[in-house]
Formats: sequence, structure tokens, C-alpha cells
Amino acid sequence: MPAIETLVAFFGVSALLALTPGPDNIFVLLQSAQHGWRTGMCVVLGLCLGLVGHTTAVALGLAAVFAASSVAFSVLKFCGAAYLAWLAWGALRARPGSDEVRAQDGCAPAERAAVSGALRMVGRGVVMNLTNPKVLVFFLAFLPQFTDPAQGSMAQQVMVLGVVFMLTTLLVFGAIACFSGVFGALLQRSARAQRLLNRVAGLVFLGLALRLATVQR
Repeated sequence: MPAIETLVAFFGVSALLALTPGPDNIFVLLQSAQHGWRTGMCVVLGLCLGLVGHTTAVALGLAAVFAASSVAFSVLKFCGAAYLAWLAWGALRARPGSDEVRAQDGCAPAERAAVSGALRMVGRGVVMNLTNPKVLVFFLAFLPQFTDPAQGSMAQQVMVLGVVFMLTTLLVFGAIACFSGVFGALLQRSARAQRLLNRVAGLVFLGLALRLATVQR
């Protein structure tokens, strides 16, 4: 277990990193603005679940093996880029009010459709996070800096740090989702503003896809 002072310092650094503009918080910002703060929170939950996977990989030593393989790194980043490009295509083709139309579809009860939509957004966050190899490489370099062999098992310390990072991300990204969702709700009242928001989201997703596809280890 890391020392309390270490955990406090780690929490502060993690909060600053979460506030720094990057693919994940931009993703949360746009999804919340497009679909509402509840959808944004589902995406945030998915991103945090993805962090669990990265933390476990670092704790078990799998991240080091992955980082040493250029093939694995390339495959993962191109999968992530393809997924972002698919999201961009969906956003560019989206019509104003399309979410409401799907929610009112008589083929399934409203509650079931809501649960299905929430799970889809959680999954979207998980995929978004796990298919970004830079997150895994970052965790591999970042988490061990706050461990101390004198404090016990290194793997346990990494897992504790990963949980703190996940909770910090949940707080910061959750605030972004709520703020963006409220602002987006105002835009959703106008079909023209909604179309513009969808186009902006599509172009940003496409830009993130290109950025990820060209990233180097």
C-alpha cells in the first residue's frame, strides 16, 4: 500500500492530467453535448472500466511485453483509429432528433431501450480506452514512479494507484459530462444547432482517428 503522502500527490497529478485536453475528455465532452449528461456519464464509466484493464496489465507485467512489440502496438492503434472513424461516420450521418426516434420505437419498451442505450455507451467508453495503446504505455511509465519497494508488493501498489487514478478520472470527467450535457441540452432545442453539433463531433472524431493512426511509440 503506497504511503498517504504518495496517494495525495498522485491524486493531484492525476487530476491535472484528467483536465489536460486529450482524446478521452474530448470524447466525453462531445458525447455529452450530443446525447445528454446521462449518456456522458455512461461513457465515463466505460472509460474507467478500460483503465482497470490497463492497470491490471501493468501490475501483471503484460504492459511491458506489449510495449516491446511494435506489431501489437500497431494493431491496437489501428483498431482504435477504425473505431473512431466509425463513430465519425455515424455522427456525420446523424439526423436531428434521431436519438428520440430510436427511444420511442415500438419494437421495444422504453425502459429496455434506455438500458440497452446505456450499456452501448459504456461499451463505447471501454473500447475507446482499451484500443488506445498510448494509455497503456503511459500507465507503464507513470504508475511505477509512485511505487516504493519498501511499502510492499509492487503489483498491489500499482493496483491501488490505478484505482485512485480511476476515481480521479470519474470525478473530473463526470464534471465535464454534466457541464457539457447541460450546455448541449440547450443546443438540442434547435435542429440547426443539433446538425452543426453532429458535424463538429464527426470532424473531431475523424481528427482523433487520424491522430491515433499516426501516433508512434
